[in-house]
Amino acid sequence: MIPNSSVRLGPERDGPGWSTRSLSARSGSWESMRIWGPLAAICLGTFMLLVDVTIVLVALPAISESLGSSLSQLQWVADGYALAVAAALLGAGMLADLHGRRRMYAGGLVVFALASVACALSPGMAVLIAARIVQGLGAAAMFTTTLSLISTLYSGRRLSLAFSTWAAVAASASALGPVLGGLLTQTLDWRWIFYVNVPVTVTALITTFRYIPRTAPPVRDTSRRLDVPGLVLFAIGAGGSVYALTEAHVRGWASAGTLVPLGAALGAFVGFLRVQQLRRHPLLDLSLFRRPAFTAAMLTIAVGEGTVYGIMPYTSLWLQSVQHLSPLAAGLVVLPHAAAAGSVAVLGAGRRLKPSPRLGAALGLALAGLGVGAEGFLGPESGWPVLVGGLALSGVGMGLIFQVAAALALGSVPAEHAGTASGMYSTFEQLGYALGVAVFGALAVSAMTTSLHSKVADPLVTAQTLSGGGADSLLAHTPATQRAGLEHTLHAVFATGHNTLALSAGAVALAGAVLVLWLSRQPQEQHPAAAGETTTGAQPATSAIE
Repeated sequence: MIPNSSVRLGPERDGPGWSTRSLSARSGSWESMRIWGPLAAICLGTFMLLVDVTIVLVALPAISESLGSSLSQLQWVADGYALAVAAALLGAGMLADLHGRRRMYAGGLVVFALASVACALSPGMAVLIAARIVQGLGAAAMFTTTLSLISTLYSGRRLSLAFSTWAAVAASASALGPVLGGLLTQTLDWRWIFYVNVPVTVTALITTFRYIPRTAPPVRDTSRRLDVPGLVLFAIGAGGSVYALTEAHVRGWASAGTLVPLGAALGAFVGFLRVQQLRRHPLLDLSLFRRPAFTAAMLTIAVGEGTVYGIMPYTSLWLQSVQHLSPLAAGLVVLPHAAAAGSVAVLGAGRRLKPSPRLGAALGLALAGLGVGAEGFLGPESGWPVLVGGLALSGVGMGLIFQVAAALALGSVPAEHAGTASGMYSTFEQLGYALGVAVFGALAVSAMTTSLHSKVADPLVTAQTLSGGGADSLLAHTPATQRAGLEHTLHAVFATGHNTLALSAGAVALAGAVLVLWLSRQPQEQHPAAAGETTTGAQPATSAIE
């Protein structure tokens, strides 16, 4: 419904019952919603799909207790969603260009809502993981269209403001996920982190049909078709690599269960790149990577997501299984990160920023790296306050990254391929997160296993249980006279494992910042939309909201 701010002025009337002031107020209300209604619809979906990337983090111990799970299964609850988003985004972007972005966005909302209900009703881990994958497919259809819809619907200074608002929502959503997850898990049940999606989806769907105009598909080339071979090869490559990394700590790096999927993934990626070179209309336009700004944008979002949010599942497990915080308290510990990320993105909305790879992306990665590295100094007796400073600093970095990277990506492409470019940007974002969770999970088990040598009978099994949040289970199966000593050992080992992850992630982010500086050492031709000056969408600027 359009908000009605009209005022009835009694007996003095103009026309059939409404004063001139009343009509003016109604007209102003309609004009405001005509301008900002589409952005509200887009931001609702963006917030929901990005919240679901991280909302499960503080619910993992509750899910494990309710359904019974291993560390690998817990990783797949987080990774299955992100991986499905990454694998489907490129194809969804092309379909949006071919069949219409509003149609793709609305369809994604419906699939996302139905899969959320399936997640909430899951009787076991297998069903939950499968439903999370389907949920990710719906999120991909939504995510791939958000940036291209904004760049099509807005122009001039309103495009800059719309991008900044979207960036603020994106930054806040990823960071607020653990807080919302903790609140719902503690006050209701972990299943409500999925049920809550339904009313938000319905609202977003109504707003979409009411305020986002129906337009012709932006691509009118009848010879352009969905690149099915490329889509399949990319999905095999992404899925195989994440599967191998996730299972490596269980099966061993030299086992067939690790080497076979890893080899298949590498082969699929090679085949994918070859197919993209031969296709007239590829999913991934490799020529875009000749542009330093575009390459810097992809690198920035992938490294930022992978390092900052890739270690958060293990931070959450440390807070709850070692520090024994409640889900809500664990979520509140990361609130400084959420506040910092959102504040930076919101502050950017009030300025006509001209983001550059050198000043924006490099600085964001550097701050994110310093922040996440500062979280790597835990000791056996450390409490949650030692994380706050690092979380806040990494939040500043991620807020800056969200502020500049999307505009850089969209500003480097021809207008008719905005949907595909949006899909590429979002693919690198989610793939970076999925690989981060998998890589740091394997590193956590390896570091804990090394620390447990000569301290317990079976270091590998103990490390797998501990990294999966099973500290209390290990203590419960230990004679009472030995529990105090083992508890101190487990605290020290988990702290060592977490420190290894945080310091490694910080080093990767700082290396990424240096690489971005190197990539942007030469002046880069900038599409006007990256600075928020005109539209990058397929429609002419005169059809956008100015």
